[in-house]
Amino acid sequence: MTTADGSARRTAAALIIGNEVLTGKVQEANVAVLGQTLFALGVELRRVVICPDEIEGIAADLNGLRASHDLVFTSGGVGPTHDDITIDAVAHAFGRRVVRSAEIERLIRGYHEPKGNEVTEAHLRMANVVEGARLVRTAEVLWPTLALENVYVLPGVPEVFRLKLEVLKDELARGEGFVSHAVYTQCDEGAIAKLLADVAEAHPGVTIGSYLKWRSEDYRTKITFDGPDEAAVMAAADEFVAGIGADELVRRG
Repeated sequence: MTTADGSARRTAAALIIGNEVLTGKVQEANVAVLGQTLFALGVELRRVVICPDEIEGIAADLNGLRASHDLVFTSGGVGPTHDDITIDAVAHAFGRRVVRSAEIERLIRGYHEPKGNEVTEAHLRMANVVEGARLVRTAEVLWPTLALENVYVLPGVPEVFRLKLEVLKDELARGEGFVSHAVYTQCDEGAIAKLLADVAEAHPGVTIGSYLKWRSEDYRTKITFDGPDEAAVMAAADEFVAGIGADELVRRG
């Protein structure tokens, strides 16, 4: 997809790391937040990969994604335990060393020591970074996010993931975000498939999606129209609504 001025949109990928996600012990919750945030910033999230806690596998997946996307976001594996190996894997992918960040170590000690807590080597593992990485922070969130070239390393805990993503917004913001418009209908998907195809062909700058709502008392099918240009998005939506007729329309929004 391109911007309103015809330039190419930036693309992104997410690398979700953790055996717990693949085994269903933990339900992945960060991709939706990442997708929504990037959409608002005008970045297309194009691919999501979930991989186990294996250094070689993480590094291979990361290298593939960073070579084919403008931005890559990892999620998970940055805690203090033995299975938190993301930093080692990122270092392996870039062919760099793992080093101790004095700044992050000060933050860790400043958090634990005033409370009388012993700072263990496990705690200090969270101060390990990839050599040459940038530490992205704001005045509101002092705990930094690790960035290396086009890769951003984020935690897997959803609440902390969202916080770290907020830290990156200013850095990621460039140009206009996407516009989205939804049309809720009582239409059967099969009955409107040709109409959707015709509208999509007539409006190549708009991405159209159809989503069935199973056993809903409100609506049957939701159609979304997304794109960088509001006028084009609304023109496509208007053409679709005209094609289904007033009886099938539930609402727009």
